[in-house]
Amino acid sequence: MNKNISSRSTIDKALRINLDEKKYGTIVEIGAGQEVARQFFKAGAAAGSIAKTMSAYDMKFSDAIYGVQEDGRYVSRARVQAMLEKEFDLVVDRVGTSRSVASRYFAYGATVAAKRFQTDNECHAWCGVRVQMYPAAEPSDIIVHVRLRDENAERQQQAMGTFGVNLIYAAYYYFENANTIIDSLTDNLEQDRIEVDSIEFYGPYFEEVDNRAINLHLIRSWKTRAIMFKPDGSVVIPAEMLYKKNVLTIRGTFRPVTRLNVDMIEQGLKFFCQLQGVTKKNSVALAEISLNDIHGNDLGVAEKDLIESVRLLNSLGYSVMITDYTRYFSLRAYFRQFTKLQIGIVVGIMNIRQIFDESSYRGVEGGILEGFGKLFPDHTRLLVYPEIDKSGEFRDYTNVDLPENLQYLYRHLLENNFIFGIESSDHELFNIFSRNVLKQLQNGRGAWEECVPPGVVDEIVENKLFGYRD
Repeated sequence: MNKNISSRSTIDKALRINLDEKKYGTIVEIGAGQEVARQFFKAGAAAGSIAKTMSAYDMKFSDAIYGVQEDGRYVSRARVQAMLEKEFDLVVDRVGTSRSVASRYFAYGATVAAKRFQTDNECHAWCGVRVQMYPAAEPSDIIVHVRLRDENAERQQQAMGTFGVNLIYAAYYYFENANTIIDSLTDNLEQDRIEVDSIEFYGPYFEEVDNRAINLHLIRSWKTRAIMFKPDGSVVIPAEMLYKKNVLTIRGTFRPVTRLNVDMIEQGLKFFCQLQGVTKKNSVALAEISLNDIHGNDLGVAEKDLIESVRLLNSLGYSVMITDYTRYFSLRAYFRQFTKLQIGIVVGIMNIRQIFDESSYRGVEGGILEGFGKLFPDHTRLLVYPEIDKSGEFRDYTNVDLPENLQYLYRHLLENNFIFGIESSDHELFNIFSRNVLKQLQNGRGAWEECVPPGVVDEIVENKLFGYRD
């Protein structure tokens, strides 16, 4: 997941900062050695840029310095935010009057859960940098969550050292373009060593950055495969949303979200909560938007349209996930990184036909059988919503029209409780198609308004979403 945009080595980047007498700050790292600081010292002339480096490994020491965060965790966004605030204020207070008035101060903080000896712990980190873009300016922040993919602690430490230098360097030299900052974060790192699944920009210099929109670039720049948004619109890391949760998901374009989409989600959730151990309280329902078509090609949906879809789904109280996954078994494997509980995938009859289309498994060595083996190994179920087909016939999960050679495979999945049917609350909803609604709303108000939830109508009209014109 790496596209290098810079020919500068990690040492070159550190040395350039060291030799700039206007840049001065602190580097505080918890959990994976002092690898970022080591790069600056290794580059030479570090006295020109580094006021202090520190590691506070003991919890008591760490709490005494940065306080106890509300969530009680040490590898968390709240902890790295406290680190940045504390360290930046300290460097300004202690040297702000003794150094040149042209100085621009910074604080880098990282709290890391690296690979522990003989354990299978989650390896991840929260990192951040607070910088002054200009002398005496109010500082701006970049806060990042990364997942460490290396198999041993030594390589993870080395990766974090490179990543931290990239982040500090990008904050100073690429601050005018948030996409360029993201592109540079994996400079000098081999592919797939680090996954960046959340990035947030704050402060006066990043006021124009939309954190929802900029996170889409993480997918399109191959930094991650998925990003998530809570119902309030804020970016959330997948581990926080999915950890030890039952997961219900539905895939769609949601351009715009329709009453049919809502009924599929709600009917799916109603059935899902009847499964053993599943309640609304211990479950998360996700509307998933894939950037790809059924063949794995990027649909090229505009960033603006994607964010409008997220916004409308959020307004209805739903969490949203944007991915570049094509096949459902890949989506299921992604969820399994974070939870061992129930997974429910709400699909329409059309989706069932796609899932049972053998041409969809080109490139998969075991073909459709391998695909199903990856989709249904444990606690994963398809929840099938009915339809009225083109001939006017009602179809549900019991009479899907599939090729003859796949009928026995479908029957096997039915009889072994991998596929279930869910109800429709209103058969009139079968006549709603998002693509038709999208075309109609671009011609102003009209019958399409009956096809979307009332609050969504107001949002589309008021904000002229999806090309709406009066």
